[in-house]
Amino acid sequence: MDYSRFLSVVSAARKENILRVATALAQKNPSIIMISGGMPNPNYFPFKTASFTVEDGTTIEIGEALMKRALQYSATEGIPELISWLEDLQMSLHNPPTAKYSPDQGQMAICITPGSQDALSKVFDMLVNPGDNVLLEDPSYSGTVSALKPLGCNIIKVPSDKHGIIPKALEEILSRWKPEDSKKLNNNLPKFLCVVPNGSNPAGTSLTADRKKKIYQTKAPTFLSMDVDGRVIRCDTFSKILSSGLRLGFLTGPKPLIDRIVLHLQTSSMHTNTFAQILVLELLQKWGQKGLLEHIERVAAFYRTQRDAMLAAADKWLTGLADWYVPTAGIFLWIKIKGISDTYQMIMEDAFEKGVSLVPGLSFSTDSAPSSYVRASYSFASPDQMDQAFQTLAELIKETV
Repeated sequence: MDYSRFLSVVSAARKENILRVATALAQKNPSIIMISGGMPNPNYFPFKTASFTVEDGTTIEIGEALMKRALQYSATEGIPELISWLEDLQMSLHNPPTAKYSPDQGQMAICITPGSQDALSKVFDMLVNPGDNVLLEDPSYSGTVSALKPLGCNIIKVPSDKHGIIPKALEEILSRWKPEDSKKLNNNLPKFLCVVPNGSNPAGTSLTADRKKKIYQTKAPTFLSMDVDGRVIRCDTFSKILSSGLRLGFLTGPKPLIDRIVLHLQTSSMHTNTFAQILVLELLQKWGQKGLLEHIERVAAFYRTQRDAMLAAADKWLTGLADWYVPTAGIFLWIKIKGISDTYQMIMEDAFEKGVSLVPGLSFSTDSAPSSYVRASYSFASPDQMDQAFQTLAELIKETV
């Protein structure tokens, strides 16, 4: 595949930062005399050691030598050991066909990013020129919309229901173009489809296996595992399972495109926080894949309990006033208020005055159109607080209608 045809003008113009490359090469070989990079002398870093207590009572010890590395500049794409660990994880979970491809064919590659929001922004920067058409599930995460809009692209909304994007609707949108259009220059075909296949934000929907097959037109449980053409870029994050404050995520996709992301990182953040990478690597090596997956299941079990508590509160207070469906993953309940075409004032003014914070639906619209929806999160509040919040919301709905 000729990946260059997908690049934005800005991304195509990016060149390798020789200083970053030289520093990375020198760090791989301790015998090299390093007088190239502007690395501060680690002997004068004030932090010497650290100890972290894990949930099972065991500890992670970062000694002086490892602390010096954790506080130093590191490779733009991420520290090698963490990338290797994540490559093994992706192989175990997804077994991508592209792992066996050559680099120019779209071989699977990974780079570490400061969270998935930064990764998304850099993917969009790499792909989008002003005037490009892009496909986006509707509704979509407000951070995705905010990152796309300033790029001047035409956002084409793809309808969804409680099972995620509707394949038939996607087919109808794509029928505007003919297959042979892909061979023409300036064909204005949609550059990409951006979708959250599991636990979407705000709707909490998850694509069924059948729908994934129809969207990609092959047989497999995840988009990465079905990627025989090297055209899937997957964003993963540790925010919801380890820590949101560590700002640690990673991109998996075709090497020619991941390489362009690395070039962008070289001139923006330079690299993801080394200390965060070291800390997470130590934890992952301690746990192994089995331990990580067990931890994820414990987190998911907690959020299932939280979801059920919010659903109980919704049934108690919002029945007859609103509609919703049961989230299959994620941490959000997407609520459609009956009789109110625009929830903005009710949520941003009235609810705040009564001590309740929710998010109005227009935040997740590509065109900021008035919305009858409200997003509620069940990740943080206690069951009693959820009950109180929905009682207040019910009172506001009755006052507003």
